[in-house]
Amino acid sequence: MKKLPLSPGVYLMKDSSDQIIYVGKAKNLKNRVQTYFRHSSTHSPKVKKLIHHLKDFEYIQTDTEFEAFMLECQLIKEWHPMYNRMMKSPQSFVYIGIAVNTDYRQIEITYNPAARDGKLYFGPFTSKNTAAKAIQGIKDCFKLNCSNPYHSNTACLNVSLGLCNGLCMGGAAIQQYNEVLDKLIAFLNGQDMRLVEEMEHMMITAAEKCDFETASKYRDSIQAVNALLKKEKMIEFTEKNHLIAIIEKINDSFIKFFLIKRTKVLFSQKYSIENNLEQLSENIKTTILPYLKNHDPTPIDVSRHEIDQAQIIYSYLNSKNCSYVIIQEEWLEPKNHSNIDFALNQLLSDAQLKQPGSETFI
Repeated sequence: MKKLPLSPGVYLMKDSSDQIIYVGKAKNLKNRVQTYFRHSSTHSPKVKKLIHHLKDFEYIQTDTEFEAFMLECQLIKEWHPMYNRMMKSPQSFVYIGIAVNTDYRQIEITYNPAARDGKLYFGPFTSKNTAAKAIQGIKDCFKLNCSNPYHSNTACLNVSLGLCNGLCMGGAAIQQYNEVLDKLIAFLNGQDMRLVEEMEHMMITAAEKCDFETASKYRDSIQAVNALLKKEKMIEFTEKNHLIAIIEKINDSFIKFFLIKRTKVLFSQKYSIENNLEQLSENIKTTILPYLKNHDPTPIDVSRHEIDQAQIIYSYLNSKNCSYVIIQEEWLEPKNHSNIDFALNQLLSDAQLKQPGSETFI
């Protein structure tokens, strides 16, 4: 334990049969592994069971925390350790489905979207709880909590409680309901923010009336809905099938360069920045050119098998840890390679000015 490094990396926990039963990542290997043997009374039952079966462990050092995240994903998919499966549901990715070919829009959360069933699907989302909170928040804000939405022409109990707009009685209430779901569709497509803007107006109005409890509920609902859009942006970004050049400063002497396509690290290498930066840029360009050949920028839907890596990469790019550039398709023509030179020089200059990465990005 004392010999564990303070650097980022991945740790592999083994049982008495030398089988890997858990893979974890850490920004600081020593501090992370030690937490399993301290304050054991606060551990969850699953962690306590893991520690009981733990007989040995190994670790793999990485230069950056980003590499530790990506390596953890790779090793879990290769080895399927028992405790990684126990601690994460195999059905952890969900979709929001909205029926649009009916008079009455219906919304559901599902693990398995069906093809050509007349519904629009959004996702995958990594948390069923977040998706459910967002949908419930919308229903709360717009009074869509109908306990009998099948148009019996009789007011349900929630109408008297102020929770239902009269959907159960049909008429104009159905149109209002469909309009809200149309705004949700436009919001999830990144086309229209009116849904959240209206919710924000409700929150402000409640606060002005000193109804802080209601304002707080609106705030929580808005946060849940915005969390959905963040996931949609991540998925949209990944589907564009970008080639991305990334540089992270490790310390004042070294940087780490990554070339990523979609959710795969094509190339990575540590370089000294104490030498001529123009020569370093030329060396990097020469090294990565073979990886850039035959790039197909055709958009491809994100599968649930890619979602973990997609989330890690998207969060990393939006953190303060790195500088990156998207390599445009036209740059791959030999006559346009000067654009790659310029982009790499700019990245190296940015990296020199940055402080070494320190924040956890997801």
